Amino acid sequence: MACCVLLALRPHPVLWALGALAVLGAAGPAARTRPRRPGPYRVLHLGFEDPRRPGAGGGSVRTHEVNRRLAARGVDVTVVVAPWPGATETVRDGVRYVLLPAHPGPLARSRFASQIAYFAVVVTRLGRLTRRYEPDVVVEDFAAPFSSVCVPHLTRRPVVGLVQWLFAADKAREFHLPFGAVERRGLASHTTLLAVSDDLGAELGRRNPAAHVEVIPNGVDRAAFTRPRVERADHVLYLGRLETTSKGLDLLLRAYALAAPHTTAALHIAGDGPHADAARALAAGLGIADRVRWLGRVDGPARFDLLASARLACVPSRRETFGMVAAEALATGTPVLAFDIPRLRDLVTDDVGVRVPPGDLHAYAAALAALTRDPARCAALGAKGPPTVAHLDWDRIAAAQLAAYHRVTPGVRLPHEAPVTDG
Repeated sequence: MACCVLLALRPHPVLWALGALAVLGAAGPAARTRPRRPGPYRVLHLGFEDPRRPGAGGGSVRTHEVNRRLAARGVDVTVVVAPWPGATETVRDGVRYVLLPAHPGPLARSRFASQIAYFAVVVTRLGRLTRRYEPDVVVEDFAAPFSSVCVPHLTRRPVVGLVQWLFAADKAREFHLPFGAVERRGLASHTTLLAVSDDLGAELGRRNPAAHVEVIPNGVDRAAFTRPRVERADHVLYLGRLETTSKGLDLLLRAYALAAPHTTAALHIAGDGPHADAARALAAGLGIADRVRWLGRVDGPARFDLLASARLACVPSRRETFGMVAAEALATGTPVLAFDIPRLRDLVTDDVGVRVPPGDLHAYAAALAALTRDPARCAALGAKGPPTVAHLDWDRIAAAQLAAYHRVTPGVRLPHEAPVTDG
């Protein structure tokens, strides 16, 4: 009966995934039944997004920064990602990236469609993946639109859920599809959840009181703290995904248009993403095209050089999973202007930046103009930034995450550097 339902739903990936989850029923996670194959500690990470994909966000950065450190310690790490145009399977920094055959072609070119297809294929192919790689632990990154697809119900291996955001409510409003039902079941299926912020951890605890929830934040590359001190240029910087739904690039452009007559500072925008063309059109329509410089995607130490040379980092997000760009800006000694929203308010305190009411464009514009006209205040705020994020060390975070994995696989020996502390 279940097979018939799935076959009937196959033509539409959204309905197919929802139907697959529905017929799974209430079966709970089971323990490993096969003897463990000798070899290193093995992690199968369902990471969805390859950090090389245009428009990739901070979640994929976290995945790679943690996993490359685990690989350096002797852990065998395989990350399963959705296909994208030009994608290849590869090993980078010791981490194996595997493409899930999630409906290549036109669907792979659409980010949303590839997400849906990815999850639909995970539902049916996870068994093959675990037989091939024989992981000691499976890590499920929560991702849009479902958050989780009940991975603990799909495998006998121990599973850890890594949560940077809960996506279903936003995506249900955007696409008018019942993603919330899947998210509720997905959350309930997990017994171990890792959150990237305290308030998200508290929310997970409220929504799944039976789960063990641990907060392990994102990190900042040490290179951000060691950029050469340069004279701050007369511009403000947006760095990140060119996207409006959560990152609020449209809000920044509108606020900058209000501030432009009152400041000499130009607006530099670095990044790529799904709304790049719309953002350029909006800038032109607002009459600020000649004040905006588009830098394209910037990776590695060059992104920290950009932050270190700006007078002010603008983070106009409507919502955030953590606020990695804000943390990186503070590490380089650059103050941050942000909306007063969860996650960001923990990073952007009054000592290191300015927050204004969410969505208040006039307040954002006024703060932008005032800060850019007062380099001394910007310098004073920026100087206090690095100590506030010094604890966000990727080595410490990777060690804490490996320790969390080991707690669900206590009988499996960790690499030679074990035992790992909680950091």
